[in-house]
Amino acid sequence: MFGEFKEVMTKEFEMTDIGLMAYYLGIEVNQREDGSFISQAGYAREILKKFRMDNSKSINTPVECGVKLSKHDEEEKVDPTFFKSLVGSLRYLTCTRPDILYAVGLVSRYMEDPTTTHLKIAKRILRYIKGTIDFGLLYSTSNHFKLEGYSDSDWGGDIDDRKSTTGFVFFMGDTAFTWMSKKQPIITLSTCEAEYRQPRYELITSLQ
Repeated sequence: MFGEFKEVMTKEFEMTDIGLMAYYLGIEVNQREDGSFISQAGYAREILKKFRMDNSKSINTPVECGVKLSKHDEEEKVDPTFFKSLVGSLRYLTCTRPDILYAVGLVSRYMEDPTTTHLKIAKRILRYIKGTIDFGLLYSTSNHFKLEGYSDSDWGGDIDDRKSTTGFVFFMGDTAFTWMSKKQPIITLSTCEAEYRQPRYELITSLQ
């Protein structure tokens, strides 16, 4: 089927067949017998070098459990442009690294007026990446197509506005194909309400 499609497209448009995909917009594709493995190892190394963290000591988690940040932090201010560049680079890395999504989303909240505390958390993510630079996603060949999803919410996790954060990941068989970590748009009054008010619309649109 794919051969026929390629033949038809070649007749209709000027095209060049360059073989199997290996690299696309910073995403490396390793097509193996057990499936396709995608990662951004090269891009991650560039980030570490750009922000002078390539010789840093690696760490096992992207953020400390239960850490709380605030917009009203009284620590010394840091350059917003530098901080935005760092966070923006990390956000693109979440294309293949759902394991850093929550931590990156957390520091993204403070790009307008960052402090040394916020920068310390962002650099901790880089230290985690240093030790997990080859992490990625394996899209394996399988006959198992069961759809499975996992989601959770905290309650009032943001100490500035008391809004909760929701996260989810969906799998088709053994393969993760959509994930999210996002602060809820309204304030909830209980842990039960925080769980109930999952962004259902975003769950549905992500699956379409």
